[in-house]
Amino acid sequence: MTKSGLIEKVAAKVEGLTLKQTEIIVDTVFDSMKDALASGDKIEIRGFGNFRLRERRPRKARNPKTGESVDVPQKVALHFKMGKALKESLNLDTRG
Repeated sequence: MTKSGLIEKVAAKVEGLTLKQTEIIVDTVFDSMKDALASGDKIEIRGFGNFRLRERRPRKARNPKTGESVDVPQKVALHFKMGKALKESLNLDTRG
């Protein structure tokens, strides 16, 4: 699903909202999530999951083409942990 697809789905569910109004709402939600993560907060959406940042330590890697050793700097990565309700709804088909 793309952002525009999400905007269309939300606009179809909520009567009286235009696509432009819905786009502003979706952008506000995403901007709020980005701001929270940037300030070091964890985002918890009950039934869906948790988002938080994890720091990856610097490490040595190998260039597969040349075999040369390369330094990979420290970086921050987004981590998502699925909520119980989401996990159960996605795994319904695998229960026999």
